[in-house]
Amino acid sequence: MGLLQTKNVTKRFGGLVAVKDVSLNVEEQQIFGLIGPNGAGKTTLLNSISGVYRPEEGKVFFSGQDITPLSADEICHRGIARTFQIVHSFPQMTVLENVMVGAIFGGRKDHENPKTVAKKMLDFVNFPLRHDSLAQDLNTIQLKQLELARALATECDLLLLDEVAAGLTPAELDELSNLIRRIRDSGVTIIMVEHLMKLIMGVCDRIAVLSFGEKIAEGTPQEITENEKVIEAYLGSKAKH
Repeated sequence: MGLLQTKNVTKRFGGLVAVKDVSLNVEEQQIFGLIGPNGAGKTTLLNSISGVYRPEEGKVFFSGQDITPLSADEICHRGIARTFQIVHSFPQMTVLENVMVGAIFGGRKDHENPKTVAKKMLDFVNFPLRHDSLAQDLNTIQLKQLELARALATECDLLLLDEVAAGLTPAELDELSNLIRRIRDSGVTIIMVEHLMKLIMGVCDRIAVLSFGEKIAEGTPQEITENEKVIEAYLGSKAKH
């Protein structure tokens, strides 16, 4: 059993089946990608893992424990953190205070000072501005760095990234790719939802493809680019790398 397993997870909204019978196995210190067309169920699956939603069917296991019935805050304290497609910050608070929120309310260790943890994580993500800068004054890449630092300040073992690359320039994407690898190398497992194929193919060890809520393929980046179902459902044409 890997660090995270979903077994036949199904999530419905009324008559709409957003995720149908999805099983995944994510190994420790793996970068695992989730791709698929808009509306394929990728974010819903992340929400089902992180406790935002509770699946109607199936189970989620983390470190061998069934976390399906737990709330989002309980799951965070177990060691799963996440970022959001639309960055959520506390605009009137400083950068340091924003990251301290993760350390105080999501952290699992009592002995380390939250301010120390926050400073360490801001340095880790190479945050470029003063720590007393207000969150409301940050640009897109700075807000994403802030959210990553806040998630890491929970001292998570698993980090869920929801379209973290959206809105970034090519140079910023290269910087983000390097940061994602450094997060993995620090001992954190990553599941990332992303539309940018260059990023997904460049950093992921394995990739699962969702279409209309169902998993239609899983494999290495090379295997995914050569999979006929994926080409038909999502990629459109065979990618060359």
